[in-house]
Amino acid sequence: MRRTTRSVPRRDYVQLEDALSRRHFIIPDTQIRSSVSMTFIDWVGRAIAHYKPDVIIHLGDHWDMPSLSSHDPAGSRAKENARYEKDVDAGNEAFARLCAPLEKLERRSKWRPRKVLLRGNHEGRIERAIENDPRYEGTIGEHHLDSRDWEVLPFLHVERIDGILYSHYFSNVNSGKPIGGSIDNRLNRIGDSFVQGHEQGFLYGCRQFPTGVTRHGLVVGSCYTHDESYKGRQGNGHWRGVVVLNEVCNGSYDIMPLSMSYLKRTFADKRRPT
Repeated sequence: MRRTTRSVPRRDYVQLEDALSRRHFIIPDTQIRSSVSMTFIDWVGRAIAHYKPDVIIHLGDHWDMPSLSSHDPAGSRAKENARYEKDVDAGNEAFARLCAPLEKLERRSKWRPRKVLLRGNHEGRIERAIENDPRYEGTIGEHHLDSRDWEVLPFLHVERIDGILYSHYFSNVNSGKPIGGSIDNRLNRIGDSFVQGHEQGFLYGCRQFPTGVTRHGLVVGSCYTHDESYKGRQGNGHWRGVVVLNEVCNGSYDIMPLSMSYLKRTFADKRRPT
């Protein structure tokens, strides 16, 4: 008797992959404060509306909060004119500008992305200020940060979305300090595909395992146009921009970084339709 085997057509597999794959739009640290330009935020909002991702993830440090920085002592030049209210208002204004193209598109279409906002260590300055001086309790707080209708996750929370671990950064389980080094080192320590902010620049790598699984690591912590004075004259050449992840499925994806210069060329025109 002749034995027959049933094979699954390749097109069925491809259709299944297409059905499962999704698009993520990643916004690295935006570091908003009253003394910097917010124009780039408009470009990012228009880019999101253009690409229509399934998930938008802001990696944190949107509200820079320089008035609560412990690195700059009271009376220093950096603290001159620094006020909590100005920090909050600047971040709220920028976040509203970021959301404007999204909310407009949502009102006139069926597009409903998941919108995730991670708290960073800069937003964490508020809680640290309260811990250091309980008199601030009830006077300042994260409730002043207007996050619109976004899903807000606490500082260092790890969220798994479509097989990718997202956090502002990943910490050593023994010391609590951020895991650093190469992408290979981070993949070994974190154990799965991951995306984090916190560190300026762009660092990406992937590793294929004998099982056929590929794990990706991405570190992107700068989405702004200004320079950071603490990095000095030679330290501000880092990459800035956003990252789109296409074909996201079970921790794998195709990566598409969009630099700030590209965003400016493509989305700075206010007349451009979204």
